Amino acid sequence: MVCRSGGSAKVADDAVSCTPHFRMGIDSRLNPDKPNAGSWHLLMRALRSRNYRLFFEGQIVSLIGTWMTRVATSWLVYRLTGSAFLLGLTGFAGQIPMFFLTPFAGVWVDRWDRHRTLVVTQILSMLQSFALAVLALGNMITVWEIILLVMLQGAINAFDMPARQSFVVQMIERREDLGNAIALNSSMVNSARLIGPAIAGVVIAAVGEGYCFLIDAFSYMAVIASLLAMQVAPPRARGEYRRLTSELSEGWRYVKESTPIRSVLLFLALVSLVGMPYTVLMPIFARTILHGGAHVLGFLMAAAGLGALTGAVTLAMRPSVLGLGRVIVWSASLFGAGLIGLGLSRTLWLSLLAVAAAGFGMMRHMASTNTILQTIVAEDKRGRMMAYYSMAFQGVAPFGSLGAGAIAASAGAPWTIIGGGALCLGGAAWFASRLPHLRRMVRPIYVELGILPSVPPSLEP
Repeated sequence: MVCRSGGSAKVADDAVSCTPHFRMGIDSRLNPDKPNAGSWHLLMRALRSRNYRLFFEGQIVSLIGTWMTRVATSWLVYRLTGSAFLLGLTGFAGQIPMFFLTPFAGVWVDRWDRHRTLVVTQILSMLQSFALAVLALGNMITVWEIILLVMLQGAINAFDMPARQSFVVQMIERREDLGNAIALNSSMVNSARLIGPAIAGVVIAAVGEGYCFLIDAFSYMAVIASLLAMQVAPPRARGEYRRLTSELSEGWRYVKESTPIRSVLLFLALVSLVGMPYTVLMPIFARTILHGGAHVLGFLMAAAGLGALTGAVTLAMRPSVLGLGRVIVWSASLFGAGLIGLGLSRTLWLSLLAVAAAGFGMMRHMASTNTILQTIVAEDKRGRMMAYYSMAFQGVAPFGSLGAGAIAASAGAPWTIIGGGALCLGGAAWFASRLPHLRRMVRPIYVELGILPSVPPSLEP
């Protein structure tokens, strides 16, 4: 899609200056003698890389704890206050640091050792969870202390997320496994999203929210141990560092000058802004709409996780980046339809189906966007590009959470969710109308980079 020469997002004039970065099994779509897109043996191929396998094993444990904390935090705030607005404010506080800090974090990630950055962020996250546990178990916690601590975690995540996304390419040994590794990351997150909330619901009902925080704190030790066990090559030496503002401007121009990159990021930002706040309002659906307790909240979150896990697994089985433009359109459409179904439902089984469909659609949209971006980005700008991806995915979400909390307080949570779903469908229609133009722009760039030979239009991304 973009030339790596001088950070310009234009078609290369010289194919030699644009090194092919990512093939991801393209030949299997062009050669009938090779595996097709649905082959099960493609599912776990990134685990052939030792460092990625260590990361996968440690991270899956840690993420279960993370999802327990997310559910416990929302439930604790709603139990203490009964306020939809404060639920939205808590979500805003946890995510707003991403919006302001992520661009600077992207420059940092491009400058410093990504492996070391991840070790530091995981240690800090562990300490934050211990603080939550001590306050909750000591019955000393207030909603304002929760907001302060989740804001601290948001600041940590602003550095952790671009570092994590950028580090994937260093953990895999075969560059064609990059897309599979990204999809497996999504599978890992959503396996934990399936297991963590279910465990959290049981733990909250039995002994309270504080023990969820404590379990989460100990779970960080698994990923810290896996990171320390890796054998990572020293980062490639960079040239002389320029001023921070200069590197920020360079990253912004890199995004702005590419219409395909700009379009997928804008669409992701829209869906995150109006759609993702449904998770913040989930306690209201569990307790007020469906008349349940913490266990119902756990079931709803687990259903969303199951849908997302299914979506991530189907993406992991794809051997090629081709076709992901259409995946983005249909996935966002399904996400919007699932939100509308959740807003209209008044029964548990229908709500579970709706959030499962929403989880499936959102995960495929997010992971497809990530795969396209990781495919084309220049290595020396990977951190900044992933920072803009993080901003589009999570950085705009706090404004959505705050707005959803305020709207839900007056119009009700169901209508808030229905409105968000309708806007997601509108965004999908907009992106679909631009897709033919984006295809025409993408195809010659892929060919110029050597990622694709000349292919029939039916196989274009």
